Amino acid sequence: MDSKKEKDYSTYFQHTFQAPNLKEARRRRKNTVQHLSDFSIPEDMKNIGEGKHFLIRTYGCQMNEHDTEVMAGILEEIGYTSTELEEEADIILLNTCAIRENAENKVFGEIGHLKAYKTENPDLIVGVCGCMAQEEAVVNRILEKHQHVDLIFGTHNIHRLPQLLKEALLSKEMVLEVWSKEGDVIENLPKARKGNIRAWVNIMYGCDKFCTYCIVPYTRGKERSRHPQEIIDEVRELARQGYKEVTLLGQNVNAYGKDLNDGTYRLSQLMDDIRHIGIPRVRFTTSHPWDFTDDLIDVLAKGGNLVEHIHLPVQSGNSDVLKIMGRNYSREKYLELFHKLKKAIPHASFTTDIIVGYPNETEEQFQDTLSLVEECEFDGAYTFIYSPRPGTPAAKMTDNVSLEVKKERLQRLNKVVNEHALKSNQRLEGQIVEVLVEGPSKKNEEVLSGHTRMNKLVNFKGPKTLIGELVNVRIVQTKTWSLDGELVEEAEVVNQ
Repeated sequence: MDSKKEKDYSTYFQHTFQAPNLKEARRRRKNTVQHLSDFSIPEDMKNIGEGKHFLIRTYGCQMNEHDTEVMAGILEEIGYTSTELEEEADIILLNTCAIRENAENKVFGEIGHLKAYKTENPDLIVGVCGCMAQEEAVVNRILEKHQHVDLIFGTHNIHRLPQLLKEALLSKEMVLEVWSKEGDVIENLPKARKGNIRAWVNIMYGCDKFCTYCIVPYTRGKERSRHPQEIIDEVRELARQGYKEVTLLGQNVNAYGKDLNDGTYRLSQLMDDIRHIGIPRVRFTTSHPWDFTDDLIDVLAKGGNLVEHIHLPVQSGNSDVLKIMGRNYSREKYLELFHKLKKAIPHASFTTDIIVGYPNETEEQFQDTLSLVEECEFDGAYTFIYSPRPGTPAAKMTDNVSLEVKKERLQRLNKVVNEHALKSNQRLEGQIVEVLVEGPSKKNEEVLSGHTRMNKLVNFKGPKTLIGELVNVRIVQTKTWSLDGELVEEAEVVNQ
């Protein structure tokens, strides 16, 4: 990097980046967030992509998937066409995840891989966006070692993609725009959704929980809720277009509405309103036990299009570890909530997130996690070895637990999780379930695949004309993570 370019970026960092700082981040809640609905494509960017192609690689959570849909929608509006072939692409964007070290390593591997394509096609625009782009250390690494990257932007300024792309096309230097200020809520952004069966609907952005291990409050900013009518109108339009299922998205989805007006219209009211919209299935993710209110439980118990699946991350089964994690609930409070939900919605399936090997976790504390899994009998769990994220409080903790011990604990945990997942599926053998057919199975084009209301994967044989339809399937074989079934022409669906 030449000295002039290095100097320019150094000045830019001073005005744009803010290293993760817990004390400063907590103060941000008083900042004003604007709700804007005047997004439009600049006149000089319309049709600029005619005859050209874009490719977006997505890493991470459903929020990243939905961000990709927005970026794809913007690129299509300026004339670009999607492609899956690197050699055909004129723009390649990596929409990144920062939640674990392994995800970051994959992205840097892909950045290095793309250098050959950039060398072969100097006009190719290579961009890095998403959560990793919000980390100053990541951007510094790209600037120092990956100068073939043309464009870097963060999670708060996706709506500025046309302007940033224009600058990247005209400039000979890297274009860098990452805002440390949380983004405003931008409505009317175009979206290029895949198919017309299932859809993501953002209802809020960011997180204010500041779990000590988590980078998300820094990369996604503070909690910002969309106005209820904007969400309801979007869901109604999706129903009109024939979508069968929507998933309401937020980093901490059941904190929805706390920042709006007096905080009286919350997720429970929103879901009760959406319950009356003619769309067959409504889900939400990811919830936090902290904000799971009794009125939300009451609404979910009404059923209808509100499905019987709840993802309720616990992270640890030990109260001392939960306190160090900053989760703001104890083992006892989590179990109280879990059993309250189980009583209100007896047929619900439950999944969770669990971190193994948190700094200084003892064997006794880990045993508490195993016993909680035994008590809750989760239908499934996303389990991980703790991954330190630079800038978070947990990353500064000393840790006397070896990686070998952490891996061994993960294996023991997964064994228990798998046993209960299989038992849960075995209870469905012989039953008839409602399946939303999403397409051919990934493993066999001759087999159809879809999910039940309880979010269980079902594979069965049937004509491809059923894709996008709700059908009845009898379960004939159960596995740990999927079910095999046979199509039922005339039958009554078992109420689950």
